[in-house]
Amino acid sequence: MPMAIKMMRVVVLAGLLAVAAIVTGEEPGQAQDNMWGFGSDVGFVSGSVDGTVFALNFNLDYYLDRAFSFGPMLQLVPGSDLTQVAVAGVARYHFRTDFVNIVPFAGIGFIHADLNRGSGPGRVDTNDTSHYIPLGVTFEYQLTRKLALANTVMLNLHDLNLDPPVGRDRTSVAVLFGVRFGP
Repeated sequence: MPMAIKMMRVVVLAGLLAVAAIVTGEEPGQAQDNMWGFGSDVGFVSGSVDGTVFALNFNLDYYLDRAFSFGPMLQLVPGSDLTQVAVAGVARYHFRTDFVNIVPFAGIGFIHADLNRGSGPGRVDTNDTSHYIPLGVTFEYQLTRKLALANTVMLNLHDLNLDPPVGRDRTSVAVLFGVRFGP
């Protein structure tokens, strides 16, 4: 495994731990000034040009109130042949119930895909950047007031042209599992 990928994993893990410590580190009796939330997911993207691939999602949310948040979302697909990076600004509405929070979301941004298959004369090495529109819903299962387990189903709309013999890729579906830290 290349050193750059190992380093990226260490940096991402350290960032996740730092954000989790900041979000959950509120003193008892402190005023509710912290309106930031963070989420991290692991799962699969189906329907990509490389079939079903492993994916990581990260999101940072600013809560205007307990029902509405917005912020950046990052999706990484560090596959063997396919590497994809998608960044979008996403708005979320939080329907809160006693057992599960239902959080539909929509966003807009950019996606970049890099496909490298094989070696030698039949090698496919192509990439493209396109618009990115994530649409989906997250189900959050509250463990504590600030911590929840989550699973997300997301439709990714884009228009990647990865040239022949691969062709166009317009949609993919992601199923992700993760955690949420919020106010």
